Amino acid sequence: MDLTDSHAHLDDGSFDPDRAEVMQRAAEAGVRRVVVPAIHRDSWAGIERLCRDYPQALPAYGLHPIYLEQHRPEHVAELTRWLKDHPAVAVGEIGLDYFLEELDRERQRDYFEQQLHVAREFDLPVIMHARRAMDEVTSTLRRIGGLRGVVHGFAGSEQQAEQLWRLGFCLGIGGPVTYERAQRLRRIVASMPIEYLLLETDAPDQPGAGHRGQRNEPAHLVEVLRVVAELRGDSAENIAAATSANAATLLRRG
Repeated sequence: MDLTDSHAHLDDGSFDPDRAEVMQRAAEAGVRRVVVPAIHRDSWAGIERLCRDYPQALPAYGLHPIYLEQHRPEHVAELTRWLKDHPAVAVGEIGLDYFLEELDRERQRDYFEQQLHVAREFDLPVIMHARRAMDEVTSTLRRIGGLRGVVHGFAGSEQQAEQLWRLGFCLGIGGPVTYERAQRLRRIVASMPIEYLLLETDAPDQPGAGHRGQRNEPAHLVEVLRVVAELRGDSAENIAAATSANAATLLRRG
């Protein structure tokens, strides 16, 4: 098995006691690569160290909209300087979050658009958070143009999914698809073009149905893989190969 976890916050403090064991379990499960996206400026150096210590971990750097109060305008310029000296596979995690009403939408838009321009400057894909903001994220991508990437933890409609892959963007699918009640998501996964499908855990969050209430980790990606394979009527081996190839193409590591 050759799997890519396209989104896992391995730098999260919940992994501090047993990170080496977590990475070992991932390897034993066939997870060969794990993309580790940042959430704010202070997380970049820790992710760089983590990815140096664990070669299967791949860094992405950005400013997550939920952590808006920790961001400063100068952090975007710092991101540009950081990327010049610290190779990354993507700019992320970035995006918009309109679920949390206390987050200023105009400031979110400003950081999001500036980081999209940074990604285009460096020819890097973007890893995007889009909660209650899918249509605006999509329209912004279309307006700016020249971008590629993934909406992680996709939870939108069939129409929103189609708009994204028509723009060449991938959908990141994780633990939520393993719950039988997620009928809309399951319909999308069952019929979507395979070339736009990525698997993820979003560890330590969003555990699948088989690990409900537990800390999520990359080894649990096999649960997502099994459900996706069943939904598509294909083998787990074929889905693993296809989604890892998609990740390699997106990250330009093939």
